[in-house]
Amino acid sequence: MPIQGNPTQAASIRAAALFRFLRDVWTLTRPYWSSEERWAARGLLAAIVALNLGVVFITVELTEVNGAIFTALQDKDQGAFVDQLLLFGGLALIYIAVAVYRLYLNQMLQIRWRRWLTERCLGDWMEGRTYYRLQFAATPADNPDQRIAEDLRGFVQLTLSLSLGFLTNLVTLASFLAMLWSLSGTMTVAVFGVELTIPGYMVWVALAYAVVGTWLTHRIGRPLARLSFDQQKYEADFRFALVRLRENAESVALQGGETQEQRGFARRFARVVDNWWAIMRTQKRLVWFTSAYEQVAIIFPLLVAAPRYFSGAVPLGALMQTAQAFGQVQGALSWFIDAYVNLTDWHATTSRLVGFHEAVREVRQSAQATPRIDRSVGPDGALRVEGVELALPWGGAPLLRADLTIRPGERVLINGPSGSGKSTLFRALAGLWPFGRGRIGLPVGVDSMHLPQKPYMPIGSLRAAVAYPSAPEAFEAEAVRAALDAVGMSAFAERLDEEDHWAQRLSGGEQQRVAFARALLHRPGWLFLDEATSACDPATEARLYGLLAERLPGTTVVSVGHRSSLPAHHDRTVTVGTGGDGVGQLAGC
Repeated sequence: MPIQGNPTQAASIRAAALFRFLRDVWTLTRPYWSSEERWAARGLLAAIVALNLGVVFITVELTEVNGAIFTALQDKDQGAFVDQLLLFGGLALIYIAVAVYRLYLNQMLQIRWRRWLTERCLGDWMEGRTYYRLQFAATPADNPDQRIAEDLRGFVQLTLSLSLGFLTNLVTLASFLAMLWSLSGTMTVAVFGVELTIPGYMVWVALAYAVVGTWLTHRIGRPLARLSFDQQKYEADFRFALVRLRENAESVALQGGETQEQRGFARRFARVVDNWWAIMRTQKRLVWFTSAYEQVAIIFPLLVAAPRYFSGAVPLGALMQTAQAFGQVQGALSWFIDAYVNLTDWHATTSRLVGFHEAVREVRQSAQATPRIDRSVGPDGALRVEGVELALPWGGAPLLRADLTIRPGERVLINGPSGSGKSTLFRALAGLWPFGRGRIGLPVGVDSMHLPQKPYMPIGSLRAAVAYPSAPEAFEAEAVRAALDAVGMSAFAERLDEEDHWAQRLSGGEQQRVAFARALLHRPGWLFLDEATSACDPATEARLYGLLAERLPGTTVVSVGHRSSLPAHHDRTVTVGTGGDGVGQLAGC
């Protein structure tokens, strides 16, 4: 925000903000142009730039031909008129071909660049389970799905269109400036009784016209950058709330939460509407000015150049050529005005993407800078939890202290009261929870599998849901059917190729049975379960644990839960107690 009463400091702040923005753009842009695709990308860009220059060259030629056409009309020279029309037609055909391939190659570069950026951002988001840990960041990036899906598309499109548009207008300015200078002639004006001769006066008029228009446009439209940023955020928040209701429709319906949900929707959508009204008011003022500016620009050069035509100094063709050259120069100088709305969108999109990258980097740096749990392969086949203290994210209060040894082939139950840190220990064993200190010694060369309380059900075929996280074709159809039949879901065995939103189609107990079917298919050496049968009745729970003992006899099973029926399915039980300081304690040899 400008500092009142200190123009120098205010200008310095604006310059620093502009420098930061350009640095952010360069940070997002540079990796692609130095990547493995750099030569193809640079070749496409060079071709697009060449075609843009070709458009400018043809436009210059068309302007000269247009002047010749009007001169032929004034002189009533039919032969010259026909010749110039034929030349105009030939140039127009070339212009059309160049314009078509300029657009085609531009779109080709856009999709290649967007594909590369999307793959890179998805990789950064997924690597090291950052997508999970991002929710614990001190300044989390809201709606990462929107940043990857929409903002990357907008950034690529706007970066190319604005940078190429700026270059084209720069070349247009250089090409038509000399023409306008030569066509303008000189103007003599009297200032305080002194006559001044101004060479190329139309150039100075165009410059003054554009400078005043640019300054006023910026003054009027400056709030759009912040408003555009906020609009995207509010739209994404509203859309996310709708998705959450769809994914939790049954829970909301069972609890009769429609009124509260509608209030939440109304509150979020009110932000969308209020911000949109602010955008409307700002754009209304901006369009009032820019429309007037553009309309005046059509007639303004004729008004300024008309005295020379009426005095007989220039023919009609030269007058029309002067007006066109003035329009091109004024348009090039007014590029900022024409592109102002896109520039504000570009600024907002860049800010959101930079915020996303900074949040990802913060998660990784924080995980490295703060004390964390050391995970390493132990000297034997046992799982050893030694001196582990689990804590809240980024240096928070301790939740649980644990020392535990689990030997291969054991079936161990970890139980305790709700909120004692059992599920957090489950996450730490899975490598999801880095917050804390101590050491977890992992069994060497053994595959593990983790079944959470609410299994993930991908949208797609039932076969893909049962085979997850492996590909659907990783298991024969008969093996998948047998696994479903074993867990009591034989009714679904013939629906393997049916595609659906299975998280909504299956009950909680059925989803947990699908998770056990996954375990039967993958046959892990170590199986960790967190309240994995909480939605099942005792008979089904006994059946599922019995399947593990029968079909996976060599698998080590570690369960987290507090149901009284669970100890019967395990060799031993380790209970979470409470220490003198109120922190959970877990110890078991």
